[in-house]
Amino acid sequence: MNNLAGADALVFGRVTYQMMEEAWRDPDSRDDWPDWTLPFARTIDAAQKYVVSTTLEHVDWNAELLQGDLTEAIDALKAEPGEGLFVSGLTLAGTLAESGLIDEYQLVVHPRIAGYGPRLFEGLSTPLDLELVDRAELASGASVLTFVPRR
Repeated sequence: MNNLAGADALVFGRVTYQMMEEAWRDPDSRDDWPDWTLPFARTIDAAQKYVVSTTLEHVDWNAELLQGDLTEAIDALKAEPGEGLFVSGLTLAGTLAESGLIDEYQLVVHPRIAGYGPRLFEGLSTPLDLELVDRAELASGASVLTFVPRR
């Protein structure tokens, strides 16, 4: 959550935005959540969000649609002063990686193998060579691996 809280804004694809909104919107009105979820819920609820979508006509939940050329929109957000953006979404991450717009990758590896589901960065036209710059182990058993692109 520290990385999420330190981001100036969150950039989501449509599916991730809708999933996160359904799960985490207005946490203080819910009494069925365990206390340990509230810091994350409050952080994501309050965060500025940008949504990349060609099908949504409007968003709320502290969100704006990113329209037009995605590269230009992301470059403009990256040029603003601050700590940076947090990006989430399978298709979006692949698109931004393909365009060279991701400066740092934080991959969370959970100690569970599902054996199915979508694959992150599937369909990249060329491999991405990354350098490991940090790693952390979480109490849950998950590992956070931080990489930067090799240039």
